[in-house]
Amino acid sequence: MPRKLRELRRDLRRSGWYIDRQKGSHQTWRHPLLPGDKVTLAGHDGADAHDYQEDEVHEAVTDAKKAQAAQQNKGQKGQQKP
Repeated sequence: MPRKLRELRRDLRRSGWYIDRQKGSHQTWRHPLLPGDKVTLAGHDGADAHDYQEDEVHEAVTDAKKAQAAQQNKGQKGQQKP
C-alpha cells in the first residue's frame, strides 16, 4: 500500500525541511544545511505517493540527517581542547 503525500511531507518537516514556495499543489522544499538541494512534491495530502516521490523524500531525509550529524561533529571538534 503506497504512503500518502501527507506522510512524506511530515517526514520532510521532521527532518528540518521547509516549504520554500508553492504554486497550486506543487511544493518546493529546501533544507537550511543543504542550500543546493530541493525536493518538489506535487499532489494533495490525501493522494497516494508515487514510488519516485517516496524515493526522493527518503534520499532527502537521509541527506539531511547526514548534514545534521556532520554539523554536530564539527561543533564538538571545536569545543575539544588539545
